[in-house]
Formats: sequence, C-alpha cells, structure tokens
Amino acid sequence: MTPSRILQQLPRSLHVSLENHKGSVNVARYAKGTAKYILTGGQDRSIRLWNASLGSEIKVFNAHGYEVLSITVSHDNAKFASSGGDRSVFLWDVASGVTTRRIAGHMGKIHVVEFNEDATVVASGSFDSTVRLWDLRAQSRQPIQVLEEARDAVQTLHVGSTNITTGSVDGHVRTYDLRKGELRSDYLGSPVTSAVPTQDSQTLLVTTLDSHIRLIDMTSGKMLNDFTAHKNNSYRCRACFGHAEATVICGDENGQIWAWDLLDAKVLHPSPPPKVHNKIITWTEHHPTDPNEMITASADGTVKVWRYSETD
Repeated sequence: MTPSRILQQLPRSLHVSLENHKGSVNVARYAKGTAKYILTGGQDRSIRLWNASLGSEIKVFNAHGYEVLSITVSHDNAKFASSGGDRSVFLWDVASGVTTRRIAGHMGKIHVVEFNEDATVVASGSFDSTVRLWDLRAQSRQPIQVLEEARDAVQTLHVGSTNITTGSVDGHVRTYDLRKGELRSDYLGSPVTSAVPTQDSQTLLVTTLDSHIRLIDMTSGKMLNDFTAHKNNSYRCRACFGHAEATVICGDENGQIWAWDLLDAKVLHPSPPPKVHNKIITWTEHHPTDPNEMITASADGTVKVWRYSETD
C-alpha cells in the first residue's frame, strides 16, 4: 500500500463505545501528546475522563449547573477549562477533580473556550456575540481584552501564537492579528460552527450550516477547497483533519461519518458511509499523534472510539 493510501485510511472499526452520559454529548477532546485519555462534556452537566484504550471511566467532574458545550486542555494535561450554559468559564485541576477558578463576565451561554499555547490565557466565545480574553496569572476579574465585532453568537475560536480566529452565526470568520492590531473578516454566507487550523496555521477548516466545509487560506481569505455530500443544516457538527492532515473528517446530522481527500475534495469510500450513531454527530476529533484512532461524539449520548484494522 502506498504512503498516500495509508494516510487516506479512516479508522472505521469500532474499538469501544463510551456510554455513561445522559443526553447529548456536545464535545470530546483528546489529552495532549501520545496519551489515550478523553474528556467529554454533555447535556447532563457532567464532564467525564476516560481511558480510550480500555473504555473505562476514570473520573467525573461535576460543578456545571447547565449543559457543557466546550472543553480545552492545557499543554501539560494538568488542567482544563470548560464552558456552557452557566455563562462562566470553569478552570479545573485534573488530579484533584475540583474547580480552581470560575470566571464570570458573559451575558449568555459560552459556546467555546480555548487556551493559548502555554495555557496562561483562556479565550471564551459566547451567545452574547463577544469574545473575552482572560489572563490566568492575574488576580483581576476583568478580561484583558473584549472582541465585540461579531453580530451574532460566537460558536468557535482558535488562539494562535500571533492571532485569534473566531467564527460566528453571523456568517463571518474573523482573524485578529495581535501584532499588527488588524482585523480581517471573511463572509461565508451561512452560520459558522467550527474552525480548525492546520498545524502550520496557514489554512483553516471552516464548517457552516449549509452542508459545506471549506478550506480557507488564512492570510488571504481565499477558498482553497470545498467539501460536501454530508448533511449539516441545523446543529454544530465539528469537522477535523485526519492523520497528517491528508484528509478531512466530519460527522453529520444523519449519524454518518464522512471523509474527503484534502487535495481533490473527493469523498473517500464507502460513499455514502454507514450510519454509526442514532442521532447527530456533534464532534469529531482525530488523535493528535496516533494515525489509527479517532473519536466521535453524538446527541445519542455516546462517544465512540474508532481504530483502523486491516479489514477496513
């Protein structure tokens, strides 16, 4: 098998199903590095830590009073932040399982939280149309910056080394250049629900509620590719890159997992893919280092760990 064909293999064999959540699972994040640990958050207000290899639940984090919508993990895996309907950012210590800080300031539910690279700053994007940046080393309860350009709910964001990228229901992807103090806004015409950059931060994978996933040049805003065939019109279905960024992967509202070749945007076989969840697939994430593993989270209350086998 050629190297390019290996890169295009999608982990399609179900390794284990994680089923302790009650109600929709909204987010599933891998730990950083080679570890096989997963943090999941859901409608039942809980965050759960799992061993992906064994399929066992390690710990439950309870403090949220409303559904959990977003989780971000620090570079050393010692802490994480979460957000949801509480209108506050929750900071957690993994070892003790308790919150170390709660940051209030938004006027609506917080759809997304993301650390910067060294987890000294956390950014939060809200239903109130703002993004707020919080310095975790400071005692101040005030944000160090508030981004107010969005005209509707902020659903997704990414904190880079020199820029912040946000996606809003108003149909815009906004890129804030922190060094130059400049803002570029790209209008995509439909609500933006997820935006995932490539590792070199040159391109951005943007999911919108018109059943399109677009690859966009981050410096010019030019569309480089367009991935279609899946159904995504009403809910956040987070797309991701496959191993080595050779493919694009996304679950849809029919419970199917789709995959495309990054370069020619062709759907990888089988097409159409089989239905693997009973409801919407809300989140898809490939393991950061292992080419043979990915996870999907669904409104059916399950998180599934997928691996590649020779019979796929």
